[in-house]
Amino acid sequence: MKLLFDFLPVILFFGTFKYAEAHKAWAADFATRHLGVLVSGGKVGQGEAPVLLATVVVIAATLAQVAWLKLRGRKVDTMLWISLALVVVLGGLTVWFHSETFIKWKPSVLYWAMGMSFWLSPLLFKRNLLKALLGEQLQLPPKVWHRLNFAWVAFFAVMGFLNIWVAYNFETATWVNFKLFGGIGLMLVFMVVQGLWISRHLPSEAADAAAATQEDRHPDPATGDRP
Repeated sequence: MKLLFDFLPVILFFGTFKYAEAHKAWAADFATRHLGVLVSGGKVGQGEAPVLLATVVVIAATLAQVAWLKLRGRKVDTMLWISLALVVVLGGLTVWFHSETFIKWKPSVLYWAMGMSFWLSPLLFKRNLLKALLGEQLQLPPKVWHRLNFAWVAFFAVMGFLNIWVAYNFETATWVNFKLFGGIGLMLVFMVVQGLWISRHLPSEAADAAAATQEDRHPDPATGDRP
């Protein structure tokens, strides 16, 4: 459910773009009439209308996410605040200047911000963010946590560059498809591979049972009592 909540703005961006792309005349007229005040020149052309409407929807969706969490008294993650700031600033520039370039940079900047946070937190604050998030569910050696954290840093860095490569080498429609299916798909694949690797380092049930049996057979040398 949380994964769906996190990706909801992306899904709505995709749906809005696809609908507007299939109805460009309607999209241009709708955007001009209802969003003209937000656009330089006050008029939206058919070629730019789909991405402009999708951008407005993703801004509204991200604002709604933050408002929903606040109203329910729940914590708003730092990354959601960063995403909101980026989508409002870069999305606003996209709408005003009729330029899809700004909104295309938003995923890359967000990926790199997340990667930087995972990279700098151990260096500056001696805190492994991944362990802080999952440490209660997983018992892993410090070296494994370090490698996992670095893997996420590398993943976010690659995803940022990959987004820009697709944005500048393919049509906007292809980039929109990649933004949804490529972004979610690659993250799921990465998490599955990571899960398989983690499973190799989890304490086995057999080892736990053997350790418990060994402790039961040998009393505590200090007290003579069994643990």
